[in-house]
Amino acid sequence: MDNFDPRIVDGLASKHHVIAIDYRGIGASGGTAPVTIDEMARDAIALIRALGFKQVDLLGFSLGGFVAQDIVLKAPDLVRKLILTGTGPAGGKGIEKVGAVSWPLMIKGLLTLRDPKTYLFFTSTANGRRAAKAFLDRLKERKAGRDKSPTPRAFLRQLKAIKAWGRQAPQNLGRITIPVLIANGDSDIMVPTVNSADMARRIPGAQLVTYNDAGHGGIFQNHADFVPKALSFLAA
Repeated sequence: MDNFDPRIVDGLASKHHVIAIDYRGIGASGGTAPVTIDEMARDAIALIRALGFKQVDLLGFSLGGFVAQDIVLKAPDLVRKLILTGTGPAGGKGIEKVGAVSWPLMIKGLLTLRDPKTYLFFTSTANGRRAAKAFLDRLKERKAGRDKSPTPRAFLRQLKAIKAWGRQAPQNLGRITIPVLIANGDSDIMVPTVNSADMARRIPGAQLVTYNDAGHGGIFQNHADFVPKALSFLAA
């Protein structure tokens, strides 16, 4: 929750009832963090049903996008519309290399005394650096009830799940027949942007939005454009 842009959460909440969840073993949720996307999707389906919802709209960012795809394929009647951001399909190009990409930039963050998201989520251009600073400032706005950071064990288990997703056989995304909006930056190094275009080709009727000079956090950098697009998509 506290790593997701409040401008997007608040913007969507202006028109919709928004529920943000911590996966098992993450943040305020108890238990042990799963090591597969399959487990996370099954947990989310069980939660949605336990809350009494017959149908929901889903927005998934990064790993959450993996989970959201799997939810739709497992329980297609449960989801009305799907928004996928900064994410990619099972077996997608470069997803299994997330550790090799992330670790050096996390170390760089430590050495430069900067939040690693500066390097992981944004481009190295002047525009990217400004966007990173503005995003990180927004993350500090919430003062009460902030999330606990994932334990090292939980972080490594999530990393294992991401790598496994990148190595598994592709899913039949043609089975997704609900409206889908896909958004990403044009320079995502964590989940390479080519995966967004791949999903858009494989999901019938999917809409694709690509932001220039933007990385993994493209929707955060461009929240002023993304939120109206998302609201319009959900209202259509």
